[in-house]
Amino acid sequence: QWVYNILEKKAEADRIVHENPDPSNGFVLVPDLKWNQNQLEDLYLIALVHRRDIKSLRDLTAEHLPLLRNVLQEGKEAVVKRFGVPSSQLRIYLHYQPSYYHLHVHFTALGYDAPGSSVERAHLLADVIDNLAMDSMYYQKRALTFPVRADEPLFKKFQEAGKV
Repeated sequence: QWVYNILEKKAEADRIVHENPDPSNGFVLVPDLKWNQNQLEDLYLIALVHRRDIKSLRDLTAEHLPLLRNVLQEGKEAVVKRFGVPSSQLRIYLHYQPSYYHLHVHFTALGYDAPGSSVERAHLLADVIDNLAMDSMYYQKRALTFPVRADEPLFKKFQEAGKV
């Protein structure tokens, strides 16, 4: 509901850094709650797509390339314009598994070791775009390795299924 409140401007409307209102290829860029916005060393923003039918990386196909390219290009431009941080100093990625199932993209300062920015969980948006351009069904076919903490409900499900 938090995501929908932001997209509908019922919450955090004053925190929006950039918005592309297009219902298919648009998104809202907002500071992540983990970032206090006082220093750029730990810059952390989230791009929330307007589409509600894309839950995670697994749902993406070549159909979504215009959306993903918009997020990448306009997001980088917005960060440079608002914060003066060049795109070469950004890490732009998606999580798999995500912490919530509404497609969102993380923008962090390259030098900041953000939670979940490691290779096991983070998939660089530029790589995602390239993979989908090569094979529209890339993320439906590919095995994706990801870490799961022992206290997560998903870990318990893996245990119950005898997969751990």
